Amino acid sequence: MAWLRSRGLPGKLQRYLHSNNIVFVPEAIGSLVKLQSLDLSDNALEFLCPDIGRLRSLRHLRLTNNRLKYLPPEIGKLKELQTLDLSTNHLVTLPEKLYLCHSLQYLTVDRNLLQSVPRHLCKLASLNELSMAGNRLASLPLDLGRSRELQYVYVDNNIQLKGLPSFLYNKVIGCSGCGSPVPIHEIKLLSFTSGQLSVHLPAEVKAIGSAADSVLPLQELALRTLHAAFCSYLEDISCISPISLPRSLLELLQCPLGHCHRCSQSMFTIVYPKLFPLRETPMAGLHQGRTAVSFVAYCCSTQCLQTFDLLS
Repeated sequence: MAWLRSRGLPGKLQRYLHSNNIVFVPEAIGSLVKLQSLDLSDNALEFLCPDIGRLRSLRHLRLTNNRLKYLPPEIGKLKELQTLDLSTNHLVTLPEKLYLCHSLQYLTVDRNLLQSVPRHLCKLASLNELSMAGNRLASLPLDLGRSRELQYVYVDNNIQLKGLPSFLYNKVIGCSGCGSPVPIHEIKLLSFTSGQLSVHLPAEVKAIGSAADSVLPLQELALRTLHAAFCSYLEDISCISPISLPRSLLELLQCPLGHCHRCSQSMFTIVYPKLFPLRETPMAGLHQGRTAVSFVAYCCSTQCLQTFDLLS
């Protein structure tokens, strides 16, 4: 509290507290309700207090080069936040509630320990630039790039990453140093192989369909039917009572695994993937052999699988 008072923070719309060896941010930070910019880079922060969510006017938050291992879900309360820089920390994942930052335009999480990205982040409608270079990602959410607003995605030097959702085709992509040819045995994810190519699928995918499948699994059919029924008379499916369905199913209905890259049908447990090696697309010249990734089209059925064409 003393360092807050000594710097006169309450009267400022922006505050630079970088390079001060700050170990923690006191709860009193929540009283700065008019603060618009906060720079806590180059300190020794290991966690953020939940009171950070009380900074309702905050637009720019820099936390670069700290020791953060996780972010509190309260960060989703920052409705005005436009820029969030989390580079060079120890983050393994990001909070799902981050998708509630409806104004977020620039998200940077370079040089962390990210192993996964919550699919909920694909709901960030204002996000224009996403950078996650230098992490441990092996897969990306199926819907990443589905938003027209997202135009810049950088995932360079994620050596285990071999597949990019086909929604990212024709976007500005950084993927140098991806697609290690060495098997990564510690990854316990479903993989899809086509010829000599293989990609890891997100952990939420429960089954992989093929062109030989003629009938969808019963669970997938039931979830698609429920989702269509609820969406037909509810503007916000999140208002469904948690008593109505098991929590796991309710969460899937509120945020599907992804949407078909061909017809936009919601998908919940099974996908029908199709690989398009980047080196065989017109984008190959932009990367000059520095990556071994493929674009992956995630389809909802054999019909969409057979008719999807990345280059059309």
